[in-house]
Amino acid sequence: MATNEVYRHADHLSLPVIAGTLPGDPVIVGSLKGVAQTKRGEGGNASTHASVWLDGAHDFEVDGAIAAVGTPVYYQGDGSTRNPVLSATATDNTLFGYALATKAAAQGPIPVRTAQV
Repeated sequence: MATNEVYRHADHLSLPVIAGTLPGDPVIVGSLKGVAQTKRGEGGNASTHASVWLDGAHDFEVDGAIAAVGTPVYYQGDGSTRNPVLSATATDNTLFGYALATKAAAQGPIPVRTAQV
């Protein structure tokens, strides 16, 4: 039996997040993409951390048209600033996940599965 296991399932973790992070926010921590489940510093987390789920799919506001399920969805920027709205635009943005529905060009909610690459 392995004695060096730290987490049985490392999909729900306390991770350092940017100031102002709220529950439901998409977050990027290094190359990890996830969804904050708590405010920064709450829920038993250190003052700079939040509970983050790295798995699953969540509804997010996405700016731009999504023509097909599986279309990449992007975090606007590199994750160093809070941005609760995702984008269909790749330029200057960071891959966050994949659309699980389609929508017209206006900003609106769709389910997005987080990408771990």
